[in-house]
Parts: sequence; C-alpha cells; structure tokens
Amino acid sequence: MEGAVAREAREAEAPRASAPPPAPSETPAEPRARPRLVFRTQLAHGSPTGKIEGFTNVRELYAKIAEAFGIAPTEILFCTLNSHKVDMQKLLGGQIGLEDFIFAHVRGETKEVEVTKTEDALGLTITDNGAGYAFIKRIKEGSIINRIEAVCVGDSIEAINDHSIVGCRHYEVAKMLRELPKSQPFTLRLVQPKRAFDMIGQRSRSSKCPVEAKVTSGRETLRLRSGGAATVEEAPSEFEEEASQKVDDLLESYMGIRDPELASTMVETSKKTVSAQEFARCLDSVLGEFAFPDEFVVEVWAAISEAREACG
Repeated sequence: MEGAVAREAREAEAPRASAPPPAPSETPAEPRARPRLVFRTQLAHGSPTGKIEGFTNVRELYAKIAEAFGIAPTEILFCTLNSHKVDMQKLLGGQIGLEDFIFAHVRGETKEVEVTKTEDALGLTITDNGAGYAFIKRIKEGSIINRIEAVCVGDSIEAINDHSIVGCRHYEVAKMLRELPKSQPFTLRLVQPKRAFDMIGQRSRSSKCPVEAKVTSGRETLRLRSGGAATVEEAPSEFEEEASQKVDDLLESYMGIRDPELASTMVETSKKTVSAQEFARCLDSVLGEFAFPDEFVVEVWAAISEAREACG
C-alpha cells in the first residue's frame, strides 16, 4: 500500500510534457500588390509636366496624355521618349522604359505640296503612331521628296490627292504612294508637329539607316500591345535587339515602312518555329493582313537566324 502511494507521489512530481502551443490560424497570403506605373509626360513644344497611368495600348496612352493637358487625343501625332525634338530614333514604339519621360508631339500647321513622280521611288519611309496617323520617318538623300523643302521628317500625311488616309496603316499608305502613276503630279496634305522655338527651321533627314537608339532605361519596360493588356517585361536581350533591327531594315527596303513593334513581333514569332516554312505559316496566322511576299519572309528568317548565331 505504501509502495503504491509512494509511486503515485513520484508520478505527480515528475514533469509532464507540455502540450504543443495551438497552431496559429493559417491565413492565405495576400496577392502581391501590383506596383503603380506612373509616367511623366510633357507636350513637346512646351508645357508643365503631367503624370499618367493606367493605359494598356497606344490609343489609351494618347487618351491619358490628352486628358492630362485638356486636348483631344486626335491632336497627338506621335510621341518620343526622353527628347522633345522630332527625333525618329527616340520614337515611342511598343515598349516604354519604366523611367522614360514621354513627350507628345501635337498637330501644328497644315500644308499642301504638289509632287511629280519622275522616278519609281519617292524616297519616303513611312511609319504610323498606332492610333490612325501615318507620318514620315525618313527622307532619302537625293530623292524626289528630298528636293521639296516643305516636306519634313515628322510630318503626318493626312491626304493624298484630297483622299483622306487618316486611319490607314503605314504599309497601306506606302502602297498607295508606290502605285501612283509616274509623270503625273499629285498633292500631299501634310500636318507638321507643333514646334518649340528652338526647333523652328530644323529639317531632319537621313540617307542612311542608323541603328535605332535604345529607348528603354533600366532592366524593365512596359510592353504595349495592340491587342491584350500591357505587361512589364525584362528589357530586350542582345539577340532580340539585333534581330529586330535587321527585320526593321528589311521592312524599310521591301515595304517602305519602319515599325520596331512589328519587327519585335516577328522576332517573337520566330522563337516558336524551327524552319522558314513553319515561320511563314505562323506569320500568316498572326500578321496575315500584311500579306508578306515569300521572298521577304525567307530573308527575315535568314536575318533572324544570323542574329541568333552572332549573339550565341
């Protein structure tokens, strides 16, 4: 009996294992808040600095800029990055560096010029702003247009022979100009960008095709797409930049247009294919409205392959 009592006393004195603490109530992790992307902007001819955000494509970007400055979106001809000058190497395309400063070039004076097509090529390279306006990106030295002082790089082409081309893509405008008959005069109605005092009298032209300046800063860019939402992406790789430049050069030589965003889309498409034939089929499904000729597609594939080999 005493043994049993002693044993119970010892058990009572022995330390008992403490109960595990209650598990904290598990709450699902909150999704990481997407940072606000706020860009600084000015009107290129001079204005206070505004701030814009919440756009996913070029048309929405123009609407935001217009809202910031109390103008109509249709007043904006094009935008440049980090320069208020009409510098086609700083033209806003499909990507904006997260620290880039956006300058909007708005409608200035309207002018009409008469041109007689004495050669097959006028010497114009056309691009567009992604929102309905085609404009002159380059004028070839010694060409027909080069001899007409009133025509300048940056001029928007509003009409050909009183036929409005507002809303036409760059390749459509270039095709119209190519198909104009020789020896017959025609008129171009042009709208020049409104200029600051320090830009009046400048006439930018180039007979060569310089490497496009990088318009991104830092490691990330905002990629604008004509369809779908904008995304924040890593800055283009060396291969992507080299290949896109080669494709843009081919667009100019074959079609008379320059379009870095289109060139970038073609390079992206090439990554999903392993042959020129497969690349041609993919291009037709993604960019069928351009109706690229077969020989052009073959040259584009070769140029991209060359860039891939050069960049390792």
